[in-house]
Amino acid sequence: MTDLFSPAGTGAGADRPPAARRVRGALRRALPALLVYAAVRALGIAVLAVWGHFAGKSPHQLLSARWDSLWYSRIAEDGYGYTLHLPGGKIHSDLAFFPLLPWLERGLSAVFPLSAADAGLVVSALSSLLAAWAVFLIGERLYGRRAGVALVALWAALPVGIVQSMAYSESLFTALAAWSLYAVLTRRWVWAGSFAALAGLTRPVGAAVVLAVWLGVLVALRRGERQELRERRELPRMLLGAVLAPLGWLAYFAWVGVRTGSFTGYLDVQGGWGNGFDGGLAFGSFVAGRLFGSAFAAGLGLLVGVGLVLWLYAACVRQRQPLPLLGYAGAVLLLALTAKGYFGSKPRLMMPAFPLLLPLAVALARTRTVRAVATVGVVVLVSAVYGAFWLHGSGPP
Repeated sequence: MTDLFSPAGTGAGADRPPAARRVRGALRRALPALLVYAAVRALGIAVLAVWGHFAGKSPHQLLSARWDSLWYSRIAEDGYGYTLHLPGGKIHSDLAFFPLLPWLERGLSAVFPLSAADAGLVVSALSSLLAAWAVFLIGERLYGRRAGVALVALWAALPVGIVQSMAYSESLFTALAAWSLYAVLTRRWVWAGSFAALAGLTRPVGAAVVLAVWLGVLVALRRGERQELRERRELPRMLLGAVLAPLGWLAYFAWVGVRTGSFTGYLDVQGGWGNGFDGGLAFGSFVAGRLFGSAFAAGLGLLVGVGLVLWLYAACVRQRQPLPLLGYAGAVLLLALTAKGYFGSKPRLMMPAFPLLLPLAVALARTRTVRAVATVGVVVLVSAVYGAFWLHGSGPP
């Protein structure tokens, strides 16, 4: 299979096609998956628009000017420095939001006649397509083209998939994380580290991408390939990728620390929002309070949902996915499930963990086409309706 990142090179690599041709070939292979992705997301937005028409709400505002998107737009327009003091002692500082998305919003709005919010929608739309492309390439490389297409369709049709179309950072982060993972799988270490560094400037969970890169390096070293690595001069690139990977994440943590005058500045900022990590105690208490209270059905649904996610991860382990993918998905789940804060955001926080869907994608790829299309069609319709319902309700803070 053609390696998208491979240089033209010399010797054994001299017969490889030029970079532009490799990119065109990879894009041509991914085109069906990208069309499926675009169709799923277009349906979700269409259902949201119809729902908004009858509810008297603007789909544009729902997608670009609520919750986190407002904070990102403010940072893009005015820079950091806004703090909101709430009753009860909570302090909401914009330092909780990583800078890459507002940087891109500011850059686009400076070049094109776009508001920061609309620039955020453009970034999200382009990023989601790039994410779908990388997700397809990973699925195709591991389990074949049909599995790659199915993986993209399932990721697009997640119950909270509407977030992929919002001016949020999830699509941007998933794109950077997926391309970093693909680079790890194809042993392009500098690319992997560079994408990981950018992911670390996008969301706190960028640490999961760093872990994936480091695990990829460890796996390559443990296979007894040291001599081969030296002969191919791969070891320096591998080490450079490992060093690059955490730089974005560490840089923002350090900057917030200097800005706040505290070594634990970013953690303090998150504490002001009521966020942090307690090993899942707060989430467990939240679920238990509903199971043994008046909201038993909601508590049971949460318990079933967590059980399903853990079952999918166990299926990924049984599937013998590459260790970097298992480490990445496991870290995303761990950070999401053990965090305090608003519990309704947990499905959104787990959305970048697309490797969890690989067992389902492989199962779909092995079924007859008509049955697979019918199954995905039902899931897509349910997702579109649920996304509109969710965004018109409490939505994804």
